[in-house]
Amino acid sequence: MNRRRFLETASVATAVSATAGVLTSCKDDAACTLKPGEILHTVAFSLKHGKESDATNAFLSDGKKILTSIPVVRNFQVFRQTSPKCTFDFGFSMVFTNRTDFETYNNHPDHVSFVKERWETEVSGFQETDYESL
Repeated sequence: MNRRRFLETASVATAVSATAGVLTSCKDDAACTLKPGEILHTVAFSLKHGKESDATNAFLSDGKKILTSIPVVRNFQVFRQTSPKCTFDFGFSMVFTNRTDFETYNNHPDHVSFVKERWETEVSGFQETDYESL
């Protein structure tokens, strides 16, 4: 396995373990577990801006504001990467009640606009993962 592929794989594994904590702020185990049909949508990413820049802070803040305004988005969180094993710097995660809500989010004008105007111009690399409970 070459180094780049290893780092990409490690990045995905780190993103998975980071998102495992998404639901851990719940008050009880039942509330922390994805219910059948629910989808945990995650994306680990790096920005073209410096990690501590005003532009980065604006992107993270605007992302949260814009994406949480979409009614089907639940449990939205923003993360800063802390593992030296991962090549990405930040993460977003959110939960959808079902596949229909996930598709509604993907096609929502605010999401489409955010992707076109901000994501495509400011993100230097990313890994998206979507999970359903087994």
